Amino acid sequence: MSRLQKHIVFTNTAIMIVPLLITIIASCLYIFISYTIFDTNITSDSIKNLTNIEYEFFKTDSNSFQKNSEFLLDKDFQQSLGSRLSSMNANAIILKNNNVIFSTKDYSPEDIDKCLDFAKHSFMKSTIYLNGTPFIIKIINETFSDNSPGNIILLAQIDKDVVASRNFIIFVIVTFFATFILTNLIFTYSFSNSILKPILRLKSAASEISCGNLAHEVIEEGQGEIRELCRSFEQMRLKLKESVYTQAKYDENRKMLVSSISHDLKTPITSIKGYVEGILDGVANSPEKVEKYLKTIYSKAVQVDSMIDDLLLHSKLDLKQMPFNFEQSDIYTFFRHCIEEIEPEMEKANIKIELKNLLPEHRFLVIDRAQIRRVVLNIMDNSKKYMNKENGIIEITLRETDSTIIVEIKDNGSGIPKGDMPHIFDKFYRADTARSTKAGSGLGLAIAKQIVEGHSGKIWCISKDNEGTSILFSLKKA
Repeated sequence: MSRLQKHIVFTNTAIMIVPLLITIIASCLYIFISYTIFDTNITSDSIKNLTNIEYEFFKTDSNSFQKNSEFLLDKDFQQSLGSRLSSMNANAIILKNNNVIFSTKDYSPEDIDKCLDFAKHSFMKSTIYLNGTPFIIKIINETFSDNSPGNIILLAQIDKDVVASRNFIIFVIVTFFATFILTNLIFTYSFSNSILKPILRLKSAASEISCGNLAHEVIEEGQGEIRELCRSFEQMRLKLKESVYTQAKYDENRKMLVSSISHDLKTPITSIKGYVEGILDGVANSPEKVEKYLKTIYSKAVQVDSMIDDLLLHSKLDLKQMPFNFEQSDIYTFFRHCIEEIEPEMEKANIKIELKNLLPEHRFLVIDRAQIRRVVLNIMDNSKKYMNKENGIIEITLRETDSTIIVEIKDNGSGIPKGDMPHIFDKFYRADTARSTKAGSGLGLAIAKQIVEGHSGKIWCISKDNEGTSILFSLKKA
């Protein structure tokens, strides 16, 4: 059973039990006060006596309507009625045109008038005092065959215990129905409020969201499934807001990509066009010049091809469409192979590579070797590109923490200005005008960051202007 169903069962049960408990407690207090203060005793006998009188009065009322009104004038009926009522110390008066035609006991005209007047002005009351004595009264109106009005007055003398019992019964009935109605209103209002209020808020939130206002927070309120509905709605709003934000970010990145790559592609393409025109116009008028022009065109075409490859790779990583082929690898052996691959090219640029292994023993990482190799080569290519020393040095240091292996690739190049440090992993970012003239896509470090984060690692930078730069990244141990 769900919490909402339990709450409904509890509410319905409480609506019945609470009035009953309150009525029982109030009845006990009523009996106690009647006995101790008013010296009246509410007993089962007095209640039984009262019930018998009420029943006999009701039966007489029913019989009088079933019989012809003229039957009231019959002596046998009158004697039968008087004998039935005498056993309960009750009396009957039959009137026609306000004249007494039968009475089981002599009553004064004043008492009779008082009874008739009582019936007219005492709605819902059935106890009358005649000469200080309490009576239960019931008046039945009849019409005789000659259209003369008639009345049957039934009077039953009672003592104070019966009066108290009668008042007690009325008190119990009134108390139960009053508390039942009040309890029903309270529980119904509380229950409906716990449901309707959140639903109205949800309706308002849905209206706001449909108008594009995703900042409208949905408050978790209500009980059980209603609260869970509010929570789910709020999670949906947050996901939708995140989706809209992500889409806007993708759109912005896409625009920036198109703008930046267009700018970066323009330079080598312009050079290619210029050299091709030089060949076509005969400016390259010797085999040596033609060969030089063609080599330049080829290098620019390779540069464009590399930029397009980087752009495609970055797009796949950005859209998380690049699958990683994870393998367990010895970290020192892996870096030894990376250095062997790039070392000849670095030697041409007069840059020496050093590998420092501070790991106490063999350490293994679960990595995509091709992609981490790309990270290392991108960082080292960046160091070579911005090296401003005759004898360049790139130092790779391997060390560990309790849970990660930290790789530091440090060079003695130009360094990065402090103000540019937070942006070096951004797409197409180049720290200064001199750097922006360097060939490349401007995506090397951005791709490196995406690959490292795809391995649940972190990448960061430490640099001093004109002293060198250290790019560090950490990877979790196998």
